[in-house]
Amino acid sequence: MNVARMKAPLASELMASFVARVDEINGLADGSPGFVWRLKSTSGGAALLVPYDDERILVNFSVWESVKALKDYAYRSAHAELYRRRHEWFEQFDGAYSVLWWIPAGHRPTIDEAKERLAHLQTHGPSAYAFGLKSVCQPDGIQV
Repeated sequence: MNVARMKAPLASELMASFVARVDEINGLADGSPGFVWRLKSTSGGAALLVPYDDERILVNFSVWESVKALKDYAYRSAHAELYRRRHEWFEQFDGAYSVLWWIPAGHRPTIDEAKERLAHLQTHGPSAYAFGLKSVCQPDGIQV
């Protein structure tokens, strides 16, 4: 799960160039090697969820076969362009803004599960229970 706090409301002119690319970039994820699942809206499009009390915090939530597959998509595809431009649309986030954890094949994690893992990472730091892209921990707890 990745969280970001928008600099302005989603429907604002400031966010328009981001919103215009969301379906494209999520479609790219859907077709990327190692992609398993992502949270979608009821219409099947990109889910721009607001599961926190702050209406300007967005969540992106997906499952990948491996950390390598996720990194390839995030940093070696068209997604990397949006990642480099993130400061145009999103505020600097204090603390952890993304969380990863290992799940059994076929499991579909919930937003509440992801929020709890992110909170755990922020409080306790990286572990096999919750970690980030820069602090990957194997299921046995060994950080790589």
